[in-house]
Amino acid sequence: MGKSKLIPAREQIGAEYKWNTEAVYGSVEEWEADFSRLKELIPEARQYAGKLAQGAETFLACLRFQEELGRLTDKVYLYAAMKKDEDNNESLYQSLKERIHALAVEAGAAFSFFVPEVLALPGELLDGYLQDERLALYRKHIADIRRFRAHTLSASEEQIVALAGEMAAAPKNIFSMLNNADMAFPQVANGEGEQEQLSHGNYIRLMESQKREVRRGAFAALYATYGENKNTLAAALAAAVKKDVFFAKVRKYESCLEAALFDDNISTAVYDGLIEAVRASLPLFSRYLRMRKDALALDKLHMYDVYAPLVFGEKKKFPYEEAVETVCRALAPLGEEYLAAAREGLKNGWVDVYENKGKTPGAYSSGIYDSAPYILMNYQDNLNSVFTLAHELGHSMHSYYSWKTQPYIYADYKIFVAEVASTVNEILLADHLLRHSQSLGEKLDVINRYLEEFRGTVFRQTMFAEFERDIHQAVEQGGALTAEDLSRIYYKLNEDYFGADVCLDREIALEWARIPHFYNAFYVYKYATGFSAAQALAGELLKEGEEGRLARERYLRFLSGGGSEDPLVLLRQAGVDMESPQPVLQAMKQFEKMLDEFETSSVIL
Repeated sequence: MGKSKLIPAREQIGAEYKWNTEAVYGSVEEWEADFSRLKELIPEARQYAGKLAQGAETFLACLRFQEELGRLTDKVYLYAAMKKDEDNNESLYQSLKERIHALAVEAGAAFSFFVPEVLALPGELLDGYLQDERLALYRKHIADIRRFRAHTLSASEEQIVALAGEMAAAPKNIFSMLNNADMAFPQVANGEGEQEQLSHGNYIRLMESQKREVRRGAFAALYATYGENKNTLAAALAAAVKKDVFFAKVRKYESCLEAALFDDNISTAVYDGLIEAVRASLPLFSRYLRMRKDALALDKLHMYDVYAPLVFGEKKKFPYEEAVETVCRALAPLGEEYLAAAREGLKNGWVDVYENKGKTPGAYSSGIYDSAPYILMNYQDNLNSVFTLAHELGHSMHSYYSWKTQPYIYADYKIFVAEVASTVNEILLADHLLRHSQSLGEKLDVINRYLEEFRGTVFRQTMFAEFERDIHQAVEQGGALTAEDLSRIYYKLNEDYFGADVCLDREIALEWARIPHFYNAFYVYKYATGFSAAQALAGELLKEGEEGRLARERYLRFLSGGGSEDPLVLLRQAGVDMESPQPVLQAMKQFEKMLDEFETSSVIL
């Protein structure tokens, strides 16, 4: 048996590859001081309860105090969350995260009177307040509150709902601790004569192995572990769905889906339209799967073959420093100002780069109005990680521009547009790599990566979106969600999407058990809509001359928009109408074009 390859401890990672949490708080003692200050401030919110009708001065003071409390809560929460994500086994940071989560719920409850009290004010009185120039900033904010009138409860009821927030977070917290800290995966063969401990961080890398036995082994080991915990995981996910149903009913929405989309001011028709457009394109997906089977020279394509590279041979390695330079060169169409800020952040404490024991898996961009935008990664020296870096940098630069341009109250962009900037970066990176590829093999590798990203982002995430809609409808109609129910629903969707072109290994029925996004319901569809919008925007950014310059100006205004307009409005201003199926169908044409190019070029290779 070969030697084992173990995941390093946190202290074994070099400081230059860790994000700079000291820029938020220099120590836990500093954090504790602000935590105590926040705890003292929260009761002061009561001085405004029942007094918003007393005049514009009181109304303005209340809004400003909300901001003060919000910014402090954000800062205290951010530090605890970042430190916990560095090592989920560290009990100190588990405690900090739990304490600030509870206090954040308390802070929300303290202001639970605000919205119902605003809605109870006579319209002419509130309109009079908003004529005061000092309150001009808040006009859109108040208009958004008024839009929620039918879904807002009395002040006392809102307080009860706010206080339920900590309990409502339990399903997600239980899943996170089981998935990230307690669940132990076995060692598996990595194809290099070694036994490697399977982890969230290396699973996809193993699934991309050119050796089928490595892929099959990792696939079987992963789902065997989830299978051992399927009933606990099903109970957690069922509880999360029941929580969504509860809040939707309490707030008088027709469905959980309507409740989830209402904040973005998006109709459920957009969600359903995405699913319809993607289902209409499943014959194209079938063509892709057949091509994959032929390229891998397989009699039958299994689910553990879906991630396998279609381009054989030694893969180019991308050390982190080279990845940073490659990404920055690819983003040249976004202009010098964008690049200067991105370079500075990437080299000075924005990114937590490598996997360590207990670290939260995957990748994300975080941060707050009063901090840098931070990026968590579990970087591997491969092409996928370069694309992940570009993706998360897109999120972070979106935050950077929004926070720099907008006041605090409009600084955060809506989730619906969150995946647009990240995917634009990926498309620009793919274009750059294709234009500078040193060989046909490298070119095909990038096309393969694009096709895989499209499969995972548009087809797979839309299937996820259907699953979320189905399991919520099941509970809304009085049904149950056992492990068997969830697996049956999920397996049927795999049959619909993958059809007869793939051998549906029974293990795939358990994939629902490992998807953290299902605890943030109706989020994943935004990956598919975001990819489609990004494809259209990137096409404009890559144009030469005046057209490209104007596209860049529109795009940077979009990044700077934050929450100052509804997301569909911001996208229309940037040049994309997501209420139409056209962006999704247009993206499918680009997928088909890349599929054509891969098939043609691979024959030459």
